Amino acid sequence: METKTKKRAARKTNSGQRTKASRGTNLEKENSVPQIRVLDLDSILPDPEQPRKTFDEENLQQLANSIAKHGVLQPITVRKTNDGHTIVMGERRYRASKLAGLQTIPAIIGNYDDKEILEVQIIENLQRKDVEPIEEAEAIRFLLDRYEPGDIAKRLGRSENFIRQRIKLAGLIEGFKTFVRNGEMTISLGVAVALFEPGEQQMLLESLEGDFQAHRIKRMVESRTFDLTKACFDVTDKTLVPKAGACDICPFNAANQGNLFGNDKMVCTRTSCFENKKTKTFMQLLKRVKKEGLRLVPNINKYWVDEERNQWVIAQMEKQGLQVNLTNEMEILKEPIKPTLDTIREEYSHYEYTEEELGEFLSEALESFAEEKEAWNNALDHGFEKGILLETDTYLTETVFVKQREEIEMGGSAAKSLDKRKMAECTPEEQVIKINTRELRKKQIENNNQFKEVVDMIRETDYIDRKKPLSTDEMVAIAISLYENNIGYYSQREDFADFFGGDSQLSNEELLDQFKQNFKKETFYKLLRFLLTRQVHLGESNHVNNMTNQSFYVAMQSFYRDKISVIEETYAEKREKREARIRERVAALKRRAKVIED
Repeated sequence: METKTKKRAARKTNSGQRTKASRGTNLEKENSVPQIRVLDLDSILPDPEQPRKTFDEENLQQLANSIAKHGVLQPITVRKTNDGHTIVMGERRYRASKLAGLQTIPAIIGNYDDKEILEVQIIENLQRKDVEPIEEAEAIRFLLDRYEPGDIAKRLGRSENFIRQRIKLAGLIEGFKTFVRNGEMTISLGVAVALFEPGEQQMLLESLEGDFQAHRIKRMVESRTFDLTKACFDVTDKTLVPKAGACDICPFNAANQGNLFGNDKMVCTRTSCFENKKTKTFMQLLKRVKKEGLRLVPNINKYWVDEERNQWVIAQMEKQGLQVNLTNEMEILKEPIKPTLDTIREEYSHYEYTEEELGEFLSEALESFAEEKEAWNNALDHGFEKGILLETDTYLTETVFVKQREEIEMGGSAAKSLDKRKMAECTPEEQVIKINTRELRKKQIENNNQFKEVVDMIRETDYIDRKKPLSTDEMVAIAISLYENNIGYYSQREDFADFFGGDSQLSNEELLDQFKQNFKKETFYKLLRFLLTRQVHLGESNHVNNMTNQSFYVAMQSFYRDKISVIEETYAEKREKREARIRERVAALKRRAKVIED
């Protein structure tokens, strides 16, 4: 009996201990649940490690005004520290409350370790709408140490491509990051620059000399990146350059760094490797055409023969014992492509034609195609031979039929005109003429390129949005431009009315009166400056051979003298080096000519 009593007492004691333990555990859980309290603002400090560094002052003041009127609607989150409380989330509400003159703020007190705090802060900040792109990129890169890009995308409700672009953007060096922060550089251009190694980025940055110029950066990026879909070699070939391997799996292929350009676009960012593969492909082509007895025709005409890349191609062909012919010396047949209604529609998309008219154009095109196809099929019977047309910049090739043009008979023997003869076939005097002729052509081409570069640069600035009155130079330029581009053309009254928003049913007097009432000088200036940037002549026209272009060039000097000078100096430096070599060559030829005369 005593034993049973002891057992019952033991069970009661154990039950009581379990109850206390259970209560203790529940109490601990209860204490660990975040609590909402009203805290003194003075007892709260911002987290110095908070990843958010920027706060829009205007938006902050608007929030402060709202808090002053309605109070803090959502508590901030803090954790307890030795000095009081440190903000985990809600620093913007904290700052706005101080601006509003509040003494206290509702807060959730939670338990977080340092790693948890940083991750929570980063994710909370990234879900804001006004997050600064570089700050966002650096925060996402921090999360990359813990999560895969796809997991980050799901957590933030973003696409994986967006996450990968931001990760790449974080790889910009500080100078370019500054351009993105202040809004000068677009995110897409920033991502394109970030594709390069930091050392190469630094070279790009230094070449700008502290002045952001979007058009120069774009040009430099384009010269260092290559569209692999247009490569002259097989991007899956891992034997072409064994150390580099195949392009489709290469880490320097932008498509393997995330879908940065959309549609899985393959872009090579390693210039040396791409050029090496191009060169090896070209050298293999030379061996193949020699072995198979094909005629290789580089796509070079007489005006471009002295270009450095063209000279190199010619030299390599001569080393292999291949005959070099310029395109203007050859008749070239390309395989015709059968036209379709879609291709006709695209060709005439700038004009308003009916489907019946487009059908007539297609019939005519099909007749021409039939003639061209017959010529292609019977090319060998008409003295043509199989050949390969080579693009000397890309090394892309096209199968063609070629035939040497017949030379004009003079004095009973075949005599080539001076422009068709090679240097070795000319006398020293004739070589001087050829060199000077080519130099004039080069200057013409350089002037064309220089003028186009200046126009492209100006079109990217805020020139047309200037509020100042037109200068005399601008008015002279626009007057000449309008004259040269619009002489003989008269706008119909309906066009005038539509452009200025008038009613075409009004009389001339009423229409003009309405126009005067709605007239704004700023609108007029913007219109004229827009026309001025669009009516320049590109291509074979430039600032030294065309009045419209020359007057435009002079007018722009007062706005963009420094930027234009940078472009001018680049071309001048190249020109001076080339002309120095030419002067030496001409002098040597003249000495030879004098020796022959003596």
